[in-house]
Amino acid sequence: MNPKIKKINTEYEKNAAKITELQARQEELAKQRTELENLDIIGLVRSMGLDPDQLAALIHNAQPGAPVGEGDSSHENV
Repeated sequence: MNPKIKKINTEYEKNAAKITELQARQEELAKQRTELENLDIIGLVRSMGLDPDQLAALIHNAQPGAPVGEGDSSHENV
């Protein structure tokens, strides 16, 4: 076998191993980031004193296209 091909194959396998290792690390970092973001969100919700039903209502009302409350005058007929 051509020595250059052997060298390239060796480097290729080494890079493939590094890629696999880095992908696993990337997944672990993504999990850690999500966990910390979730903890931040929970902390904010608790600091506001919201119960789960109140949080659900807040999120629902903040979504675009959510029904507007009856007391909202911004959608009255002119």
